[in-house]
Amino acid sequence: MPRSIKPIEIIEMENTKSLLENVAGESAFDLTKSCVKSKDMLTDEEMAKKTKIKLTKIRTILNRLHYRGIAEYDKTRDNKTGWYTYKWDIKTKRIAELLLEQHSEKKEKLGQKQAIEDNYMMFTCKKACERMPFEVAAEYEFKCPECGDTLDNQNGGQKTKENEKQIKQIADEIEKLKQHIKG
Repeated sequence: MPRSIKPIEIIEMENTKSLLENVAGESAFDLTKSCVKSKDMLTDEEMAKKTKIKLTKIRTILNRLHYRGIAEYDKTRDNKTGWYTYKWDIKTKRIAELLLEQHSEKKEKLGQKQAIEDNYMMFTCKKACERMPFEVAAEYEFKCPECGDTLDNQNGGQKTKENEKQIKQIADEIEKLKQHIKG
């Protein structure tokens, strides 16, 4: 059984940056990484000082992360001023869940791609514009629809090995993510 991974390791995983930026925009990764490294809950003002990101941008990012369940806050009221203070926390388990969804979908697509590679003769031109099964290549009279070059049979172990390597890598990451979620 793989060891449980640390929160910072979730942040440093290959697809985390693109996930966070898709969810909350530019600087979301840097802000999230800074918060996770801190280990303490931080106010948005503290985050601004640490990251040099504008306060309004930090608040926008935090609200977007909150919407997806990645960021949570504790709200306290100052009895003297009546002002509320929000301290934020990043939920790496939620990031792991979202990454797990992405990885599972990617693994499934690679499995389907591998099945096609295994069951069909694949053709491409010398420039590798596009890979296509025999039936599609025959429709194009074995001429590449993009460059017009001759399409040749490209079946072989290279694509299969690449797909298998990717599938194994994703499966390993899925295990790590599951361990983190169980935590």
